[in-house]
Amino acid sequence: MARIAGVDIPKQKRGVISLTYIYGVGRSRAKEILATAKVDESTKVSDWTDEEISKIREAVGTFKIEGELRSETQLNIKRLMDIGCYRGIRHRSGLPLRGQRTKNNSRTRKGRRKTVANKKKVTK
Repeated sequence: MARIAGVDIPKQKRGVISLTYIYGVGRSRAKEILATAKVDESTKVSDWTDEEISKIREAVGTFKIEGELRSETQLNIKRLMDIGCYRGIRHRSGLPLRGQRTKNNSRTRKGRRKTVANKKKVTK
């Protein structure tokens, strides 16, 4: 496996796909990185030369990715919670932020069902 930005990217996949294993790099940014490094998108990572890998590392280094991006995202969420805006309150209480209904759905945000006293138990 090639190691770029502290992440082992798979060797058997094409360059565009394997770069998306890095947090903060999607398909369009991966294409942009490979275009900057002048590497063909369709070549597999195992076929990259050392020179191409170093060019890709340089191109990836220009973007905010991995730990730096994660910490910035967490700081943004913390800021919203500190100022007490609507989105911050929803973050704090673990509910969906973007106007979704919560009566029936949003189990991902709310977690497992909690039963209320004197109600029928929820079966799994």
